Amino acid sequence: MRKPLIAGNWKMNKTVAQATELVEGLLAGLGQPQDREVLVCPPFTALHAVGRLVEGTPIMLGAQNLYPKDSGAYTGEISAPMLLEAGCSYVIVGHSERRGYFGETDEFINQKIKAALGAGLKTILCVGESRQQREAGQAESIVTKQVRGCLAGLTAEDMAGVVIAYEPIWAIGTGLTARPEDAEEMQACIRSLLGELFSEEVAEATRILYGGSVKPNNIDELMAQPDIDGALVGGASLEAQSFLRIIHFQ
Repeated sequence: MRKPLIAGNWKMNKTVAQATELVEGLLAGLGQPQDREVLVCPPFTALHAVGRLVEGTPIMLGAQNLYPKDSGAYTGEISAPMLLEAGCSYVIVGHSERRGYFGETDEFINQKIKAALGAGLKTILCVGESRQQREAGQAESIVTKQVRGCLAGLTAEDMAGVVIAYEPIWAIGTGLTARPEDAEEMQACIRSLLGELFSEEVAEATRILYGGSVKPNNIDELMAQPDIDGALVGGASLEAQSFLRIIHFQ
């Protein structure tokens, strides 16, 4: 049985003081969830402070990005060993904002996944299509291409450290959300592809999240779908009560 994962991607938000306040609010209302996992991904500047606060609690710490080298002359970048030292257990890779704003390719994202896994970090791989691609009937082919490219060269054993997040680009930060049945259709497509690329065992074990304007008022319906194993939450993870309602989905 796949344990649901609710992850908050804070993006470029929250100073250290604001991050501390948010995590304290989360911890106050979280309780001890046994049947789901909770992850927060603050900006790099807040990783240390948040890591100290969540140590020994049910909240795990993740980062929003990494560079696929352990060290070197890569000004402004962060490596997997640095993230581990900060207390991270996860890192997000392949987010559409990284692809769109910074030109990241499937090949480069593949390098990031291998670097993260090699260092002992789990990864959340983001995939998703644009509105134009969906309207042109290309959504499945685009997402399939991304999954194949980003997971190239990985083994079935490697996949134990990979979570996939389907995030249709047109739903990120727009208030638009894929209909639960449409999201489920794509999640099932991804799971079928994992069976083809690796094995049925890997396909059944891999958690596939949905992301894209996930909110307190739609989380229950999304989580009712059989192939949605959690959520990668953006804006709604920036306020404690909003994110807590999502964590405590029914």
